Amino acid sequence: MKPSEILKQPIVTEKVNKQTEKFNRFTFIVDKRANKLEIKKAVEEFYNVRVEDVNTLVVPAKSRSRMTKAGVLTGRKSGYKKATVTVAEGETIDLYAF
Repeated sequence: MKPSEILKQPIVTEKVNKQTEKFNRFTFIVDKRANKLEIKKAVEEFYNVRVEDVNTLVVPAKSRSRMTKAGVLTGRKSGYKKATVTVAEGETIDLYAF
């Protein structure tokens, strides 16, 4: 797979921003079929940085429901795979440049 197929999008939340500032970690939504070695290679190629560590987790799908005038609407929120990448000391990824 190409790096653009493996890395779907970065996650930018308050928690991730604190991890970025404190531990130099960045979080991405990745393809479910990608393993840690492929994710590491994709980040290194795409952002031109050296990756020290990759942690992954699969966020499970959830069912959602809400009340409307027409009754209860139910649906599903799909699951995804999330990867937290630790970048080498002194290097950084500028997520807002692209």
